[in-house]
Amino acid sequence: MGTRKITIIGTHVASEEFGVTTVVSHGGKTAYRRKPCAECPWRKDVKTGVFPPEAFRHSASTATDMADRTFGCHMSTTKAPTTCAGFLLRNAEHNLSVRLSLIRGDYDPRKVTSDAPLYGNYRDMATANGVAPDDPALADCRGNDDPHPDDVRRGRGCRRGVSDQE
Repeated sequence: MGTRKITIIGTHVASEEFGVTTVVSHGGKTAYRRKPCAECPWRKDVKTGVFPPEAFRHSASTATDMADRTFGCHMSTTKAPTTCAGFLLRNAEHNLSVRLSLIRGDYDPRKVTSDAPLYGNYRDMATANGVAPDDPALADCRGNDDPHPDDVRRGRGCRRGVSDQE
């Protein structure tokens, strides 16, 4: 497949110490973690508040339907970015980038596991880390088992394609 070319397309300052860098990679295999790292914010057994709420607000767009970006592992670098295992385990089914990686054979979900307890979705993880539950940045976030936000707004309780109005 060739060598991956990494391009930084944006940076967002979340605090004096932390920021969010958005990268795009072209060619080569998609890099992803196989297990959540010891400090992964998706882990329920990790201290919350290490990263500022602004970092989670800014990254919330990775957890929306058909998102074209993934939640990167904070242990990776801009030269060798990797997708977070916690994200893949809890929030990737509706992500376009992850779906395309599956189609290309770049990502094998059977290889991503966790022995640690994880938050059920992005919203739960972000609110545990200081983002207000009613923050507009979280409005369209959707976990693997969450209904589509439009269905919720319309009063339909769809879960995994099963509507209560059928």
